[in-house]
Amino acid sequence: MSMDTTRLLRNSHPLTFPLRLSPPITKTHHYLPATNSRKLLFMLKTTRNDAVPFDDAAYEAERLTLDAKARQTMAEEASNVTEDPKAWKWVIRKRIWDMMEAHNIAQNPRPVHHRIPNFVGAAAAADKLGRLEAFRVGNCVKVNPDSPQKQVRFLTLSDGKKLLTPQPRLRTGFFSVLESQMLTASTMKEACTSVGVAKYGRPIGLDEKIKVDLIVIGSVAVDPRTGARLGKGEGFAELEYGMLRYMGAIDDSTPVVTTVHDSQLVDDIPIEKLLVHDVPVDIICTPTQVIFTNTSIPKPHGIYWDKLSPEKLGQIKILRELKRRIEQETGQKLPSGPSEKLPPTAPRGPNLVGGKRK
Repeated sequence: MSMDTTRLLRNSHPLTFPLRLSPPITKTHHYLPATNSRKLLFMLKTTRNDAVPFDDAAYEAERLTLDAKARQTMAEEASNVTEDPKAWKWVIRKRIWDMMEAHNIAQNPRPVHHRIPNFVGAAAAADKLGRLEAFRVGNCVKVNPDSPQKQVRFLTLSDGKKLLTPQPRLRTGFFSVLESQMLTASTMKEACTSVGVAKYGRPIGLDEKIKVDLIVIGSVAVDPRTGARLGKGEGFAELEYGMLRYMGAIDDSTPVVTTVHDSQLVDDIPIEKLLVHDVPVDIICTPTQVIFTNTSIPKPHGIYWDKLSPEKLGQIKILRELKRRIEQETGQKLPSGPSEKLPPTAPRGPNLVGGKRK
């Protein structure tokens, strides 16, 4: 067994694993450092048949159907959380969603429940982000695909930067890259939508040589005192962050920014209850202010396999392939997390996805 493989085994199979983030943070997590896992990373190829016209309507209809199913399942989960140790997160989420709807702060798509909520002033918050030094000097910006960050995606492209954005819920792939030279003035705004990303983006795999200078993520609630953040509850921001760490595309110094309405700022996210894979934010941009959190919460170092449920793994092809290759290389089985109920996804097989064969 090579020295690299020996180190890989030692780092990926510790004897203990802390369940909560509480100082001091130990070094015994179930993740594989990017430096040791690089040779295991693979290219997830997506075949694109340019001869087949892109079916915008079919892609959007399928996306909306799957999103509706996902939100329904999340609603069912949120209504039955009495025994769930993460129940406190759902209490905060519901309070924010209800408040945004009641005070008409919410914007389409509505209702905002079980979404990264769109809000009045989202464009103003994006403009504040666009004036950040970290944004101005960055060449590549990773932005989540949700509605309130649409203006951030537009500013990234219109400023001549490389935009890295994930496939919705990682259903059909990993990330797509868009650059202004790939677009025309008439297609740039469309490229900032989910349909536009699928239509104009270049899919990439885990061994893409890329350096991300800034990460923008959506939030349901965020604590400006600590940088603690809650998303909508599906964990994809954490998975995306972990995979970017594997690629060597980001590290602890890469700034994480969120844009939210001022009413989404909270002071009751207990950092001692956060899990090791929860991603904190360094900067918060609202329509009225910019907040530097100076967070002390450690950022995740990769994929925490003993937190990843078999159901979630079964839905995401790129994670299954990565896990298989790691296990093949090391000769050791990686741990898996407890089962969970997940939103259903449509069977794909030979079906067309967005007008193109999968």
